[in-house]
Amino acid sequence: MSKSFTHACVPAHCDAGTVVGVEQRGFNAWPAQRTVLCGDWLLRAAQGHTKRANSANAQQPGACLGALLPQIEAFYERQGLPAIFRLSPLASPEADAQLAQAGYLLADPSLVMRAALTDMAPPTSDQGWTLSIQAQPGAAWLQGFAEAGAVPQQHRQAHHHMLQSIAWPAAFASLRVGGDVTGEVVGFGLAVVERGCVGLYDIVITPALRGQGLGRALVHGLMHWGQTQGAQWAELQVRAPNVVARGLYESLGFQALYGYHYRLPASAP
Repeated sequence: MSKSFTHACVPAHCDAGTVVGVEQRGFNAWPAQRTVLCGDWLLRAAQGHTKRANSANAQQPGACLGALLPQIEAFYERQGLPAIFRLSPLASPEADAQLAQAGYLLADPSLVMRAALTDMAPPTSDQGWTLSIQAQPGAAWLQGFAEAGAVPQQHRQAHHHMLQSIAWPAAFASLRVGGDVTGEVVGFGLAVVERGCVGLYDIVITPALRGQGLGRALVHGLMHWGQTQGAQWAELQVRAPNVVARGLYESLGFQALYGYHYRLPASAP
């Protein structure tokens, strides 16, 4: 983590309205247990499971903090959580500078990427894998997804509740090898469709089987599913330093749309 950061403004090809739409869809696809509006900021809390669901997020272009900072910090103190800020291009440069001046440290620079969905053919397999998609997450899927994502035991109740609270059409995907029923599940993924876009979240492949095209198959399958639901675009978020994942997504047509990062208090675990 570093205290220095040059705030990334909205790229020329990505207007503020586009960012607002992407941000809203991301929040809806990963619902927090508590949400509070505070000025131009949306405060999200979910028992500490993931920074996405436990952070303050700008809702309008040019959102400033100023005198709101102590109020936001007090909200998170009441939740028993550190005050974490997720800074998209909707946050003003002054907000980022104010947090840096207050001792908040930069963490997890990430990218939002987008791909057009044009005649996505269904994925085909010559490697013995099968992709299955459920409209609702069953108990076995929830447990397997949590284990694959190394979700700590103390966060699993919140994790399951988030997934069961998704309001828009969703695909809870499993990738199996060795048979469509009896085969071993080696990958999980989540996709949510809203307003002509399909968002892809938490694509996970068993570590020992990575690099064999299974991640590509899973992403391709979810993109195709999104197109069958009327989506024209696919969106996802990836940590900027993860060059392997970025290379995979770029090979499937994804391009960087904008960046964001977090600011954490120095005392945060």
